[in-house]
Amino acid sequence: MAKPLPYTAATFSSVEDERAHIKRRLAAGFRLFAHFGFEEGVAGHITARDPELTDHFWVNPFAVPFAHIRASDLILVNDRGEVVEGDYAVNRAAFAIHSQVHAARPDVKAAAHSHSLYGKAFSALGQLLEPITQDACAFYGDHALFDDYTGVVLDVEEGKRIAHALGDTKAVILRNHGLLTVGQSVDEAVWWFITMERSCHAQLLAQAAGTLVPIDAHHAEITAGQVGSHAAGWLSFQPLYEMIVRREPDLVD
Repeated sequence: MAKPLPYTAATFSSVEDERAHIKRRLAAGFRLFAHFGFEEGVAGHITARDPELTDHFWVNPFAVPFAHIRASDLILVNDRGEVVEGDYAVNRAAFAIHSQVHAARPDVKAAAHSHSLYGKAFSALGQLLEPITQDACAFYGDHALFDDYTGVVLDVEEGKRIAHALGDTKAVILRNHGLLTVGQSVDEAVWWFITMERSCHAQLLAQAAGTLVPIDAHHAEITAGQVGSHAAGWLSFQPLYEMIVRREPDLVD
């Protein structure tokens, strides 16, 4: 008899329990971003919609290293950019971008963005990912390009343009800037960012080596259904969560 999957989706007895769960996952996301080297100074942010105050989101405190962030360090920001819980300031770019993504996409529970090396290198090409690997097929027909750059995003109107470009997809490549991914859970949004960064790396290597040979459209679409679903994104995050909590248990404090 086949063994059951080692992880199952969480259920909650109260909104407080759900909030605590979300904050632990968010803190783990930042530790993983640090683990994979996705930091660039004070740039980068992951947000999670509050389960009760749905126009508020939890986000990393400004200028605190990802590697130091604990669940208790996270700040809660309202739809006007005001910190309503926590002892730190909010990154203005985080509010400008994420507030508009969350407002435009009620289905989105979390969004992730950083200036990761291969994501920002790939973004300078002004193109979409090709389905050249099984993993890249997670984004086949399900990511977009924001084909503009006007400087650091500090205005919510620019955030609205990014949200519009994202549309109903799981990710958007911000030209000359980097990657942004979204999900129906923190787990999913963080995993999509990690695997999209790796897919950018793979395509940059392949393009430098020679001519790309993409997977044909029919099989790319089939594979997208296998590796690109909400459930697949959530499940792929679970081993990483277990690894980072075992290595850095203080993140749940």
